[in-house]
Amino acid sequence: MAAKSPTTKGTTGYQEVPLQDKDNNVKKDDQVVGLKPKMTLLNGISVIVGSIIGSGIFVSPTGVLKNTGSVGLSLVVWAGCGVFSMIGAYCYAELGCMITKTGADYAYIMESFGPFLAFIRLWVECMIVRPCSQAIVALTFAVYILRPIFLTCDAPDVSVRLLAAVVICFLTFVNCWDVKWATRIQDWFTYAKLLALFIIIATGVVQIFRGHTEHFNFDNTEQDVTKVALSLYSGLFAYNGWNYLNFIIEELKNPVRDLPRAIAISCILVTVVYVLTNVAFYTTLSVAEVIGSEAVAVTFAERLYGYMAWIIPMFVAMSTFGAVNGILLTSSRLFYAGALEGQMPEVLNMIQIKRMTPTPAILFVGLLSLIYLLSSDIFALINYVGFATWLSIAVAVACLPYLRWKRPDLPRPIKVNLIFPYVYIILSVFITILPMYAEPVETGMGLLIIMTSVPVAG
Repeated sequence: MAAKSPTTKGTTGYQEVPLQDKDNNVKKDDQVVGLKPKMTLLNGISVIVGSIIGSGIFVSPTGVLKNTGSVGLSLVVWAGCGVFSMIGAYCYAELGCMITKTGADYAYIMESFGPFLAFIRLWVECMIVRPCSQAIVALTFAVYILRPIFLTCDAPDVSVRLLAAVVICFLTFVNCWDVKWATRIQDWFTYAKLLALFIIIATGVVQIFRGHTEHFNFDNTEQDVTKVALSLYSGLFAYNGWNYLNFIIEELKNPVRDLPRAIAISCILVTVVYVLTNVAFYTTLSVAEVIGSEAVAVTFAERLYGYMAWIIPMFVAMSTFGAVNGILLTSSRLFYAGALEGQMPEVLNMIQIKRMTPTPAILFVGLLSLIYLLSSDIFALINYVGFATWLSIAVAVACLPYLRWKRPDLPRPIKVNLIFPYVYIILSVFITILPMYAEPVETGMGLLIIMTSVPVAG
C-alpha cells in the first residue's frame, strides 16, 4: 500500500501526507507518510564513500592510461580529478545547506533557472546517468565475482549480464523493504572496500621499499590534448558519487552540520586512497599489462598474492555490490523529487506506508538499469555517462553565483568563495568540449540523448 503527496506541478515545497486512523484522526508525526531523517554523519560518509568507490578504481586505471600514455601523467590525472571533485563538492555544500530538498542539483536548478532546465537535468540523470552507472558497476561486480571460477578464460557474456541482473534485482528488493537495511549494507560494504584498497596500498608500499619504481616515468606521454581530456572521463567516472548525499539530504538527522562534514571527509579520503592505489598498481604492473587487463586489481593480486589472490576479486565484488546499493538508494530519491514537482509520473512520488520507502521510484530505477545491461561495452557507457554528467553538474554549480546575485536573502550556513564555482564551470566546459574531437560519435550520442528531453519537456 502506498500514499502520495498532494503536490502540483511547479510546487517548490515537498509535503508529507498524514495518515488517518479508522475515526479519521490524524496520526502522530512519526506516523506521517514521508521520507524520515534516520541518517547520521557516519551513514552520510558511508553513502558518499560507498557510492564513489565502486567499479571505477578497478576499471578506470585502464581507461586513464590508454589516453595519457604514461604512468606519470595518469597519476597527475587521478590527483587532478580528485581536486576537481572536491571543488564541486565544496560548491554543493553551500547549495545543499541553502536548499535542503531531496533531489540535489535538480532542486537547485529548479530554484534558479525554472522547470525547463530542471527537467533536462532530471531527464539526463534519471534516464542516462544513474541507471547507466548502476549497470556499469553491476557488470563489474559480475566480472570480478566470476573471475575465480573462469581462471583460464573470460566468463561468458551471458553469465556476466545475468549475474549483474540478479544483483540489481536483489538490492532493489532491499531498498524497497527498509532504508535501515540499505544503509547497513552501505556501511558494511564500505568498510570492506576500504579494507581491500588498504591491502593493495600496503602491498604497494612494500614493493616501493623493495625498489620497484621502474614504471614511474613520463615516457610515451600522450601529446594530443583531446585524448588527455578524454582520460578525465575515466578518472572522473571513478569519483562519480561525491554529490549523492545531497540527493537524500532530507533523510539526514542534522543536514546543515553533517552534509559539509561528510563531503569534506569523504572526498579527501577517496582522493588519497585512489592515488595511492594507482601507485601500488604501478609498482608491479607495466603500462602494457594495465592496458591489456580487464580487471587490474585481479592481475595485480595474481602477480603478488599467489594462492591468496582470490581475496582481491572477493573484496572488489563486495566493493561494487555496495556501490550498486548506494546508487540505487540515492537515485530513487531523485525520481521521487521529480514526481513531487510534477515532472515525472505521479506514481513515482508514492511512499510505501508500512516501510516508508519510495517503492515505485526504486522499482523504476532498477528496471532502467536492467535495460542498460543490454550493452556490455563498459568504456562506451562510461563516455556516454561522462559527457552527460559533467555538463549537467556544471549547470548545477552555476546556480551558486546565480543565486548569490538573484537571491542574496537565502540563508547560507556555508558561504563559498566565488572563485571555486567559476573554476569548476570553466574546467567542466574544457572536459565536455575537447572530447568531441577525440570521440565525436560517443559524445555525439551523449548530446543526442540529452536533446531527447526537449520534446518530452515540451
